Amino acid sequence: MKAVIINQYGGPEELQMATIERPSIDQDEVLVAVQATSINPIDWKARQGLLKGMFDWQMPVVLGWDVAGTIVEAGAAVTNFKVGDEVFARPDIYADGRRGTYAEYAAVKEDKLALKPASLSFEQAAALPLAGLTAYQVIHDQLKIQAGEKVLIQAGAGGVGLNAIQIAKYLGAEVATTASANHHTLLRQIGADHVIDYHTTAIQDVLTDYDAVFDTIDAIDEALAILKPTGRLVTIDGQPTAAQKSQGPTVSSWWLQPNGRELAILGQLAVEGHLQVIIDQVFPFSTAGLQAAHRYSENSHSAGKLIINVGTEA
Repeated sequence: MKAVIINQYGGPEELQMATIERPSIDQDEVLVAVQATSINPIDWKARQGLLKGMFDWQMPVVLGWDVAGTIVEAGAAVTNFKVGDEVFARPDIYADGRRGTYAEYAAVKEDKLALKPASLSFEQAAALPLAGLTAYQVIHDQLKIQAGEKVLIQAGAGGVGLNAIQIAKYLGAEVATTASANHHTLLRQIGADHVIDYHTTAIQDVLTDYDAVFDTIDAIDEALAILKPTGRLVTIDGQPTAAQKSQGPTVSSWWLQPNGRELAILGQLAVEGHLQVIIDQVFPFSTAGLQAAHRYSENSHSAGKLIINVGTEA
C-alpha cells in the first residue's frame, strides 16, 4: 500500500511517499480503507523527534492518528462492526511506529471505533477523533464542567480549542478563550462569551474568579491567577510543578485515551448541531501534500482542522 513515511527525524522534507506492507490485523481489530486523515500538532512534534522519550520507534515511521474510512476486513473477535461499515477512530499509537494513518489502510481495535454518521463527510469525521476526544475528556471527564460555571479555554482557534468551547457551551458553561484578533468572530459564532487577544491583553487583567481552566499552551501560572481557590486546571501541554499543585486549585495533566464510545457521542453532538466541525483546509495525499500540511500546521495559526484526502477505494 501507499503511505507517507519518515526515515529519520527532522523537518517536513522528511515526509515521503513510499510503498509498504498493508498492516495485518489481530482478532480484535478491523482493517480500514482510509478515506481521510488529519494533521495534529503531535504529528509534527513526532516528526521532529520530540516524542522519542515516549515511543522507541524503528524507522521507517508512519505518522497520523485520525482516521475515517470503510472497513474492508474484520477480525474473528469483532462483534459490533462489519465489512462495509463506514467508521472513524483515533487508533492506538503502535509500538512499531508503522501503523499511522498517513496510509491507504489502517488497523484499528474495535473498542476505538465509532460508526460514522451518514450526515458527516469522511473529511468531517476525520477532523473529530484526536482533537474532539481530547476536548471531551478534559471538559466533560476531567474538569467535569457544570452549567453556570466559568471556564477559560486557552487557544480557542486550534482543533482542540474549537471543540472544547462548543462542548463547554453545550454543558451550560460561561466560556472565555484566547486567540488572535482575526479569529474572534469565528469563536463568538461558535459560542465563546469572552474572546481575549493574547497579543495585547493578559488574562489575569480581565478575568477573575473562574471555576476551571483548560490549558493547551503551558501557561499554568497565568491560569492559576484567575482561578477560585476551589478551581480546577487541566493541562495537555505542560507538566505541573509541586509548587503549582500546592496553591489551592486542583492542577493536573491529561493525555488522550482513545475511546470509541465517547467518539460516538461526539458524532451525535455533531449530527444534532451542538458541535460544528470546522475545517481550515484539505490537502492531497502525496509527498507534497503532507509536507505542505505539516508546514501550515507548524508555522501558522489556522482556525480549524487540516485534512488529508486519502480516498482509498474500499
